[in-house]
Amino acid sequence: MSWADIYPWTAPETGRPVIRQVYDQVRGAIHAGALKPGGRLPSSRDLAVRLGVARASVVAAYDQLLAEGYAEGRTGSGTYVSHDLSGVLDLKAPKPAPAPVAAPVLPDRALDLASVPTAPTSTEPQMFSNGRTLMDARALDAWSVSTRRALRTLGPQHFGYSEPAGDPRLRTAIADYLRAARGVVCEPDQVIVTAGAQHSVDLAARLLLRPGDKVWLEDPGYPQTWQALLAAQAQGVAVPVDRSGLVVQAGVESAPDARVAFVTPSHQFPLGVAMSMGRRLELIAWARAAGAWIVEDDYASEFRYEGAPLASLQGLDGGERVIYVGTFNKSLFPGIRLGYLVAPRPLVQPLAALRRLADRQPPTLTQAITLDFMDSGQFAAHIRRRRLAYRAQRDALADALTRRLGHMLEVDVPDQGMHLIAYLKDGRSDLDVEAKAATRGLMARAISPLFHTATPRQGLLLGFTGFPPKGMDAGVARLAAAVG
Repeated sequence: MSWADIYPWTAPETGRPVIRQVYDQVRGAIHAGALKPGGRLPSSRDLAVRLGVARASVVAAYDQLLAEGYAEGRTGSGTYVSHDLSGVLDLKAPKPAPAPVAAPVLPDRALDLASVPTAPTSTEPQMFSNGRTLMDARALDAWSVSTRRALRTLGPQHFGYSEPAGDPRLRTAIADYLRAARGVVCEPDQVIVTAGAQHSVDLAARLLLRPGDKVWLEDPGYPQTWQALLAAQAQGVAVPVDRSGLVVQAGVESAPDARVAFVTPSHQFPLGVAMSMGRRLELIAWARAAGAWIVEDDYASEFRYEGAPLASLQGLDGGERVIYVGTFNKSLFPGIRLGYLVAPRPLVQPLAALRRLADRQPPTLTQAITLDFMDSGQFAAHIRRRRLAYRAQRDALADALTRRLGHMLEVDVPDQGMHLIAYLKDGRSDLDVEAKAATRGLMARAISPLFHTATPRQGLLLGFTGFPPKGMDAGVARLAAAVG
């Protein structure tokens, strides 16, 4: 590949030989790395037109470059930058040091955010990494059909700007789905399409919080939510979590005047507990009395394996104080980068405006594909199949852990979600096990760093949704070597 066709060639100046100026431009672009080895150079005719010079001048400059080894000719194809430039470029020569400049003075907020770790990326998953999904052949085929259909019907909405809150048709489909599956009380105009749950949480934090405002956060809790609040310069208040979910009374005692509570009530991260109905009603009552807001991150709510579906906080509240957050990145696959939030009516326009200022709009083509996938009934069918598959994967992992490591681990099998927690016995350090597991290609995430003021527990967060049941036993065998 070559960028020569869009390189900013400049017309020669008067007073210097034209051939030399053309030669210097091409040679300089090669030295600067703008034109890479093997890249095609413009034809002599095309470059002559661009520079406004005689073609013979370009041919002479190319002949000089060919003679010196900067370029090579290919019969019937044109002139290219030489694949081997070692004879004309000292590739090992150190680059000149840049001129010294005064170090920039970073604002406090930039210094705070500089400490936020970068998420690891890998197309080859480590065993037990969380958030991985599997799409079966039927879902992949259906997604391909939806993609081809969307591409065949490319309309004007893809070639201009669209609504910042998202395609109205997709918002209608999401509202219909949430009313049926989660008991969410909403109309399509309350749905705002985002890039995922983290984007939704960030929008809510930036809208609702001023620097120094207090906000309830689960302890232990999702680290990216804590980091989003750091970016918003809010004051995080760690509220403990027990088997019934967020301990609302502890939050009231610590910060009754908090502006927002961020919660994962259906499948608390990381412990996996579900918030009891009593706690849900208690939390809503506090928000109404305090004039506060609740952000309900309902991630992985589609994947419940035991019992009836849990009512959403938003549905219990009637949509007055709760911002509901969901994502396709968990129900479909992380690379889709599509999520949504449901806003109380007073917040719809401000959140849509904030979303527009952030990145203008969601991608129209991705929305069109997802809409077709939902309207064709494939999304609902995919969720049904994934529930069965993920339950089998959960059970296979729990069984392998109990058989091989039951004497070292206490396995907490969740009714919902995409991971389980294996608590360490005998005082072992989960950080030590995490490090040893990493050397064996395993992602056994220690949960103790996720605690803030609550007494940390030693345990491992193990994802099961990205790995077939038949591979669990071998993965647990490798984990046993790390635990032992």
